Amino acid sequence: MNHKNAPIGVFDSGVGGLTVAREIMRQIPNEKIVYFGDTARVPYGSKSKETVTRYSRQIVRFLQTQQVKAIVVACNTASAYALDEIEKEVDIPMIGVVKPGAKVAAETTVNGKIGVIGTEGTIGSNIYPRYIKEINPKVSVVGKACPLFTPLVEEGLLQDPVTDEIAKRYLAELIDIGIDTLILGCTHYPLIRSTLGRIVGEKVNLVNPAYETARELKELLVAENMLNDEETKLGDNKYRFFVSDGAEKFKHFANSIIKYGILSAKTIHIEEYEAQV
Repeated sequence: MNHKNAPIGVFDSGVGGLTVAREIMRQIPNEKIVYFGDTARVPYGSKSKETVTRYSRQIVRFLQTQQVKAIVVACNTASAYALDEIEKEVDIPMIGVVKPGAKVAAETTVNGKIGVIGTEGTIGSNIYPRYIKEINPKVSVVGKACPLFTPLVEEGLLQDPVTDEIAKRYLAELIDIGIDTLILGCTHYPLIRSTLGRIVGEKVNLVNPAYETARELKELLVAENMLNDEETKLGDNKYRFFVSDGAEKFKHFANSIIKYGILSAKTIHIEEYEAQV
């Protein structure tokens, strides 16, 4: 196989990573994608570092069997807990979603007050403040765990009064301290971006790490001479989707947010890919 023509592996705890896959499709349209959503074990945000790392190893092992040329960890919790450890164990490039978003927030804030919303795992890891302060030590970073957002998105309640009400409660303290930048620190959250934007107001810049991650991926592929310069031939299986449970539900949701033709999804037994470390 032409190495440039190999697919990009993308994984998440569920449907949230589709926001990253969608940005890759938009920004690097020649690239093939193998996506895995761990729908049987979502959410990751409330699980321990050891558990998330074990799950991530299994998924990386599966993606390696699909001959991917690079892996995008399209999950903030897995990026925070597992990426540094696992990337030492594989011989292909891996990137997460945390650093690209942190970099943009640190460079674009005007008043130096940055809010981060994410899962309990991501916020508890303190990974965003750490990266942001490496770039801009003068800023103030306040994290807020929003554990109910992921199940609301997974249930498709994107434009719903319940989501509005919960968002108002979660975001109140960040609004009160006067943030001018808000990082959507979970790949599920761009799917409720309009709700979040309405609540924090137009003066707050929303940073979508999904967009920034696709940009960084493109830069990486160019630097490594791995960017696919061939257009996909008709009939090629350009985008392939795998889940650990609920393939029909996943397919329905994926088709509602990714406008690139009819998607199908295949269920696999991810625990069979227990990595030998």
